Amino acid sequence: MVKRRRLSWQAVAEEAQQYRDATIARIQPAIPAFDAGIPKNVFNVLRSKLSPAEIEITELSPENLLEQLRDGTWTAVTVTNAFLRRAALAQKLTNCVTELLPERALTRAKYLDDYLKEHGRPLGALHGLPISVKEHIGMENLGLNSGYVAWWDKIATEDARVLQILWHAGAVFHARTTLPQTLMHLETDSNLYGVTVNPYDTDLSAGGSSGGEGALIGTRGSCLGIGTDIGGSIRSPAANNGVYGFKPTAFRIPTDGWSSTAPGADRITTVIGPLSTTIGGLRLFMQTVLSAQPWLHEPALLPVPWNDSYHIASEQPLKIGIMRHDGVVQPHPPIRRALETMATRLAAVPNLTVVDWEPHLHDEAWAIFSSLVCPDGGTEDLAVMAASGEPWRPLTKWLIKENPGAKKLKMKELGYWLEEREAYRSEYARVWNDTATSANNDTGELSGMVDAILCPVGPGVAPRHNTAKYWSYTSQWNLLDYPAISFPTAKVDKQVDREEDRTGFLGELDRENWALWDPEVFDGLPISLQLVGRRFDDEKIMAILEYLSEKVGLPFVEFP
Repeated sequence: MVKRRRLSWQAVAEEAQQYRDATIARIQPAIPAFDAGIPKNVFNVLRSKLSPAEIEITELSPENLLEQLRDGTWTAVTVTNAFLRRAALAQKLTNCVTELLPERALTRAKYLDDYLKEHGRPLGALHGLPISVKEHIGMENLGLNSGYVAWWDKIATEDARVLQILWHAGAVFHARTTLPQTLMHLETDSNLYGVTVNPYDTDLSAGGSSGGEGALIGTRGSCLGIGTDIGGSIRSPAANNGVYGFKPTAFRIPTDGWSSTAPGADRITTVIGPLSTTIGGLRLFMQTVLSAQPWLHEPALLPVPWNDSYHIASEQPLKIGIMRHDGVVQPHPPIRRALETMATRLAAVPNLTVVDWEPHLHDEAWAIFSSLVCPDGGTEDLAVMAASGEPWRPLTKWLIKENPGAKKLKMKELGYWLEEREAYRSEYARVWNDTATSANNDTGELSGMVDAILCPVGPGVAPRHNTAKYWSYTSQWNLLDYPAISFPTAKVDKQVDREEDRTGFLGELDRENWALWDPEVFDGLPISLQLVGRRFDDEKIMAILEYLSEKVGLPFVEFP
C-alpha cells in the first residue's frame, strides 16, 4: 500500500477495495462468480460453490477440528485452503472481509504440517486452527485503518499482543474483517468498504462493530475470530449472525497493538474477546490467551489465570435471574418468546431456581455510559474524518450529533460522570447482593444469590440497516464491567411471532423500537439471548451456559 495523502476519499476507498479484491483473486481454486445474483439467505448458494471436503472441514467445531488436525485426519494446509475459499465466498456474499491472507496463512500452515511430521506432536493448543481477526487489531506490516479513510495508509509495526500469544499456540491467521466508521456502531459500515450484511437476510444488518467477524463466522468462513467490545460490539454481531460471542471482564485479555481514537482511556473500557461457532471455541480462546500469562508483558492486566476446573455439577444449586425487559424498551416478540421458552425449560431442571430480575435504573445507566463513551463530543473522530473529507455515516451522525450524551466534557464534568459510574456500580452490587436468601451471622457471608442473569442481547433480532440505536441491553454490562455471553437459541417464525397491537408503551424509546417490528421482514433470523455474571465471573458464566445448554437442549434449532 503506497501513501497517497492527497487522493479524494472516494479514490482511497476504491484503492482499499481493489487491494481487498486482489487478495481474494489469489485464492485457489479461483472463487466463482454468482451469475444468478445473491439471494437474501446465502447459505445454500455458498455451499453449492464448495467441495464436500471443504464443507465438512469448515462446519466442524473448533474443538473437533483441532482433534482432527492433531491426529492427521486433515493437514493444516488443507484446512487453511478450505477456510480461505469459504471466507472468500463469504466476502462476495456479505462484504465482511478487508483482506484475506493466502500467502501468509498457507506458508504458516505448511510450517505447522512439517512441524507435526518432524516432532510427532502439535506446536501448541491451536495447532493449525484458522482464526480471523477484526481489522483494528494490528498485524505486522499490514494496514490498520480502523474504518477511517484517513488512516488507510497507517501500518502496524508488530502483531498485537493477543495475536502473538495465539501465534505461539499454533494459530493460522487467514482473514481480517470489516468494522464501522468510528468503531462505534452496532452496525458495520464504512466509506472504505461499504456495508456488511447479514447472511440470513442480506437486506438486514450483521451488527457491529465486530460485524465482519459476525458475518464471517456466521457463514462458517471462520470458526473462531477476535472482536472488540465497548458497548455490545462482540455480542451484537454474534447475536445477529447466530453464533457465540463473549465479552470478558476488563483487564484480562491484552489489548496492546490495536488502533482506535483515544486509545488507553478507561472511562468505559473496551475489551478484546472471541466469537465462535461453539461455546467451546470461546473457552479455547480464553484458556489459550490466559495460559500465556499476558500480565507479565502488559502491566495493566490483572494476574488472574483461567480457572479450568470450574464446572457445574447436577446437584449444585443454581439461581438464574430472568430480566424480561430493562424498564425502558420492551423487546420484540421473538426475543420474549425465547426468554419464556428458556424460563419454562430451566424451571424443569431439578437444581435450578428461576426468579425474575428487576432492572435497576437502566435509563440512568445509559445516561452515564453515553456521557463517558464520548466525552470529547466526538472531536477526535470528527478530526480524523475531516482529514480525508469522508462523509459521516448515518449512525456516526446519530452517535455524535443526535445522542444527547455525546458532548465535550470539562474536567469537572468528567469527574462528575466518573463518580456517577462508581456510585451506580455500587448500587447494582447491592441489588445483586439483595437476591441472597441468607447471610452468615458471624461472617456476613451471603448465600443463595442469583448466579447469572438471563436477558436479551438487544431489543430485537438483526435490524434493518442504520436503525440500531438502542444499545442498553449490551452497554449496561460494559458500564458495570460484567462478563456476558451472547448465544443462539432459535429462529424467528412469522407464524408464531406475530404482529401485536400494542397500546401501552414504557416511553418514547419503546414506541420507536416497536415501530421497527415486522414479522415478515425478520422471519428466519437468529434469536439470541445473553447470560451475564458479576465481575470476574467469566469462568462461572461460561460453565453455567455449558450446563444450561446440555440440560435444555440449546440451541433449539440447527444453525446455520
